[in-house]
Amino acid sequence: MGGLRAASPSSGAGAGGESDPTPRVAMACVLASEVATVLAIMRRNVRWAGVRYGGDDGADDEHLDHPLIAGLKSLRRRAASWDARQWRDVEPLLYLRPFLDVVRSDETGAPITGAALSSLHKILTLDLVGPDTPNLAEAMGAVVEAVTGCRFEVTDPASEETVLVRVLQVLLACVRGRGAPALANRHVCNIVSTCFRVVQQAGTKGELLQRVSRQTMQEVVRCVFARLPDVHAAVVADEETAGSKNQGLSAGDIGNGKSDYVCLNSSGDEVGSGFGVVQDQAMMELFGVPCMVEILQFLCSLLNIAEDIEVNPRINPIDFDEDVPLFALGLINSAIELSASSIHRHPKLLAFVQDELFRNLMQFGLSMSPLILSTVCSIVFTLFYYLRQELKLQLEAFFSCVILRLGQSRYGASYQQQEVALEALVDFCRQKEFMAEMYANMDCDLQSSNIFEDLANLLSKSAFPVKSPLSTLNVLALDGLVSVIQAIAERTDNAPQHHEQTVSEISEYFPFWQLKCENTNDPDQWVRFIHQQKSIKRNLMVGVEHFNRDKKKGFEYLQGAHLLPGKLDPSSVALFFRYTPGLDKNLLGDYLGNHDEFSILVLHEFAKTFDFKEMNLDTALRLFLETFRLPGESQKIQRILEAFSERYYEQSPQMFVNRDAALVLSYSVIMLNTDQHNVRVKKKMTEEDFIRNNRRINGGNDLPREFLSELYYSICRNEIRTIPEQGAGCSEMSFSGWVDLMWKSKRTSAYITCDSYPFLDHDMFTIMAGPTVAAISVVFDNVEHEEFLIGCINGFLSVAKLAAFYHLDDVLNDLVVALCKFTTLLNTSYVNDPVTAFGEDTKARMATEAVFTIATTHGDHIRSGWRNIVDCILRLHKIGLLPGRLTGDTADDQESSSDMLPSMLASSPVVPQVVPISTPKRSYGLMGRFSQLLYLDAEEPRFQPTEEQLAAQRNASETIKKCQIGTIFTESKFLQADSLLNLAKALTQAAGRPQKITSSLDDESTSVFCLELLITVTLNNRDRIVLLWQGVFELITHIVQSTVMPCNLVEKAVFGLLHICQRLLPYKENLVDDLLRSLQLILKLDARVADAYCENITQEVTRLVKANATHIKSQMGWRTIISLLCITARHPDASDAGFEALVFIMSEGAHLSPANFVLSVEASRQFAESRLGSAERSIHALNLMAESVNCLTCWSREVKEASGESDRILEGIAEMWLRLVQALRKVCTDQREEVRNHALLLLHRCLVVDGISVSSSAWLMSFDIVFQLLDELLEIAQNHSPKDFRNMEMSLLHAVKLLCKVFLQSLNDLSSQNSFSKLWLEVLDMIEKLVKVKVRGRRTEKLQEAIPELIKNILLVLKANGILSKTSTSEENSLWEATWLQVNKIAPSLQPEVFPDSEGDISKQSAESKSDSPAQSEGVNV
Repeated sequence: MGGLRAASPSSGAGAGGESDPTPRVAMACVLASEVATVLAIMRRNVRWAGVRYGGDDGADDEHLDHPLIAGLKSLRRRAASWDARQWRDVEPLLYLRPFLDVVRSDETGAPITGAALSSLHKILTLDLVGPDTPNLAEAMGAVVEAVTGCRFEVTDPASEETVLVRVLQVLLACVRGRGAPALANRHVCNIVSTCFRVVQQAGTKGELLQRVSRQTMQEVVRCVFARLPDVHAAVVADEETAGSKNQGLSAGDIGNGKSDYVCLNSSGDEVGSGFGVVQDQAMMELFGVPCMVEILQFLCSLLNIAEDIEVNPRINPIDFDEDVPLFALGLINSAIELSASSIHRHPKLLAFVQDELFRNLMQFGLSMSPLILSTVCSIVFTLFYYLRQELKLQLEAFFSCVILRLGQSRYGASYQQQEVALEALVDFCRQKEFMAEMYANMDCDLQSSNIFEDLANLLSKSAFPVKSPLSTLNVLALDGLVSVIQAIAERTDNAPQHHEQTVSEISEYFPFWQLKCENTNDPDQWVRFIHQQKSIKRNLMVGVEHFNRDKKKGFEYLQGAHLLPGKLDPSSVALFFRYTPGLDKNLLGDYLGNHDEFSILVLHEFAKTFDFKEMNLDTALRLFLETFRLPGESQKIQRILEAFSERYYEQSPQMFVNRDAALVLSYSVIMLNTDQHNVRVKKKMTEEDFIRNNRRINGGNDLPREFLSELYYSICRNEIRTIPEQGAGCSEMSFSGWVDLMWKSKRTSAYITCDSYPFLDHDMFTIMAGPTVAAISVVFDNVEHEEFLIGCINGFLSVAKLAAFYHLDDVLNDLVVALCKFTTLLNTSYVNDPVTAFGEDTKARMATEAVFTIATTHGDHIRSGWRNIVDCILRLHKIGLLPGRLTGDTADDQESSSDMLPSMLASSPVVPQVVPISTPKRSYGLMGRFSQLLYLDAEEPRFQPTEEQLAAQRNASETIKKCQIGTIFTESKFLQADSLLNLAKALTQAAGRPQKITSSLDDESTSVFCLELLITVTLNNRDRIVLLWQGVFELITHIVQSTVMPCNLVEKAVFGLLHICQRLLPYKENLVDDLLRSLQLILKLDARVADAYCENITQEVTRLVKANATHIKSQMGWRTIISLLCITARHPDASDAGFEALVFIMSEGAHLSPANFVLSVEASRQFAESRLGSAERSIHALNLMAESVNCLTCWSREVKEASGESDRILEGIAEMWLRLVQALRKVCTDQREEVRNHALLLLHRCLVVDGISVSSSAWLMSFDIVFQLLDELLEIAQNHSPKDFRNMEMSLLHAVKLLCKVFLQSLNDLSSQNSFSKLWLEVLDMIEKLVKVKVRGRRTEKLQEAIPELIKNILLVLKANGILSKTSTSEENSLWEATWLQVNKIAPSLQPEVFPDSEGDISKQSAESKSDSPAQSEGVNV
């Protein structure tokens, strides 16, 4: 029938006004066909085969048709005559009425009625009936009334079921078609009612009809509520003015008997006749909100149908404990799903959802049936999604009384109930703003319970497995926890971070109970408001704890916190009692019942906080007594009931003439409650007894019997709990409690919706961080499925992100410690093949990757956790899983610069080959290598790994590659100071304190590795070296001082220290001295250790000098450097490198300074004297010394040019000159002829240099040096073998020339000195010794020839300067005489040549000389 489509009125004519004949012919054919079908079926029945109707007088014997048949035939004729353009104007009743008559007729059987219903269905589905059809509302109403009042004769069960199916089809077509908006509200209610009756009747029919009827009713409800978004709120306002309070649809009216529904029988059946829909104005209006409200009321009434009706024994029994409520809940769920987004625009519908619907959901939420509970949770979830702003307290009650109660076994919930409750909670938790909104609206509301905390605790506790195997509950709870944590973590990417707001403490009391946020759309306002509320609530909870222990102390604390006024008043205390959760209800009842005046005032103020309007007495009394425990003393009960009666009478005066009547009845109700529900009372009070006890209490008159009877049975059925449950939350919702909740909902603060900003996440995460980490850890420890493991890891990473974001370092450290345990790397038990075991353990690999992801991403906030991370790294190093460069011996590569260390750690790939099993480890030290040689032949062949083992090892290597462990150390420069110090401390502790003899090669390897990492961290934190230097230096110092043999550890320590100095000297001027002073450790190395590494040390020192010479300023620093170089002068392998560094320093004076001049000269002297190098190197060293004098002349010139205190500086330069002369003097006695003679020449050059201001005292000291040199040379020439000191004659010649030229050079400075005569005579005396010296037993010819000329030159200079002359002065005559006395001993012929005017004197002195000659000759010969 769906293939044939009739033209709608809007499409009946073309653009030019001409019609298309096809629709007309098609529609005429459809009607003709349907009429023919119905007539044919009717004629099959004998009753309709031939019916004769005569005239009134019976005269005519004419055959006439039955009215039903006549109507059908008439429709066929008229349909053929209608023009196509008339179809839009044809009223639907004209072609629907004949079929409707057949349906309504009780003369037709089931086949005929079914055929007529089929025709109706076909016509309605052709879309011919549309919004523009004339009299559409009348036609649709007629169809509904006819079908819902359908009557037919049952011929067989199959045809009966067919008719019922047709009825359902037509009704569904009515609400689904385009004409549905024309239906009246009452028609829609009739449709739903009829569908439900068919569902009921289907219970005695086949299973197919049962399923079809339920499915159809489901579709009808969906179609009805799908229209709500299209219903305008303005229309609803007009409809609501009618104030309809009818109960048109009510399951309570459904009972056994024909008054409501008649079971199908042989005589006939009627479906939905007169279901009792009240015909008020609202229900007569077009399809809208009133019918939806009625339908929801009807569905809610179905939830309690099992309590109100008895199951018809002829109906297939439906399990009313589950089936009917479940069916009703399914319909409600469908309705809410389609309409929830628009309910808030319709106050009447919203009010019903807030009150009656939600109350029924709360009631059935505690059902034992998991199906019912699941459906209830689905409905509430939908309501939360769309209407949470209008259901604040209802949602709080649902979570408190349903989810929290059923989610825990201690309240008697079954495993299935717990599972469904947790599933529902997890669905809520997957809504990213759910927990934030619970915290904002519940935990931060003074009158609400801490739903967020309770739900978080429920999830964390439920995640802990009670027994070893993990259950579904544990996994569900984990899923919820991870969802909440991930939602919080995602919000950290947004700003602003309002969690940093601080809330000022309350300085004075103010009425804060009814405080509301002015603008919940402005985050600045509501975040501040919420923080203030939460602060007040925290203080209130502390006050509650104090109050429950001691009322007086509780009040004192609350007054101190300004939560109660300094002077207590009844109103503030009453508000505290009324709205503060967690108060001890026993204490509260005793306090309210006290007889003192203040307590009585508080009691009456407390009663005024209740709203008893339009509330039954028992409901009001239940509500009042639920807030505290009624005391046992009669006087206290009397005072409490007086306050209650006064308030109740004040708000509900209709029933009582005065408050005394209310008091008497209230007391009577309490007595009845005790009588009925106390097991010790054997004889129970009857209804008559109760009524009799309350006669004439209402001002001398009786209360209505119906009122008292209803009150009696209410108490009998439902006890008033005079001992209410302690605490807040997890208690069942009573009717009185619900009434109070609805009253509070009208006054509560607006629901705050949280967006994607982390306004409250700091406080939330602080609350749930610890339990979450513990719960996830337990699940991770007990689960093996990879999907669950991934969920746990995601949870761990989210917790880490949040802990870092909110600077909760303790949480992050605890998390790191927990994860490190799961890596199995800290397990000390022996494993035969640790690499394979690690590769096969998925959990361990995932935990390892998570640990290092946290370390590389959030290392800033790790403190004590670094120790565990370092232990894991050491274990990976020990089993050979770390990248090769990370564990490589970087100090062995002497050609690499110090900058290579961090780069190798950062970028080195994982070793591609699989780690072989039982790979022998490298042995360090002499004993280790020796043991390897001993057992080399005894080594067993290696075991070849299997494919599974190879795969596991590849997995392990890939995992470590993903971890990027090297970046922890190379990127340590980005760590905060505290974190960096803890990392360095962890490495230092892991390195340990090695003993003199290492007990284990593994221990040494670990120490070496830790030292490498520590040095890497130090090098990468040059800007913060002050933080690390002390610890690093202490460790290296201990290693150096405790090592007596060469080993890898001391090697790493020494070269690591050198690397640190090389890297940091250019950047840390304030630490240069400390860094260079640290190199003195190298000087303290054991001789064997120093000898083993001397060459490499020298190369590193050379690099250091070349790179940082300009940064070394202090004498101490140069002393350390040059001391290291001096040591190399005596080492055969290291001397060349050391001399290279010295050349760099001294060459052309590039890096010479007053701070290092003397040290450099002394070092050059040692290299010059060293016999390890060639003579050329010694000569080079001497040249460096000689060239350094240029620096002295330059400095002298600069000092003289500059103003200031120059004398002291010049004295210092002269002192350095003397040190240079002294150093050269020492080399002048070298055994090697070329070195010795070259030293003499260079000494000569240095002594006669110009530009240096040498004082007379300095000259005298220099002569002492020269005299000492000559004495040593004379001693060598006379006493040592010529084989050892070759050609000493030439050396002596150089020496005497040096003496003479130095004397002449200093003549101007010394001639005026008193000591000049003495010096001159000493010079002559030394020359005399040289003249008389014998080399190899004879005097040297060269000296004999050179000395007279040298003396002659001196004498001529002395003569020219007037220093030596014959005068009358006694002193000068003394010098004259002494001079010639000495000169004549050396060269007697010089005086006539130099002083020809004094020949007489010369002859006289000659004679005297001759007279003395025998003795002198004898002396010489000796």
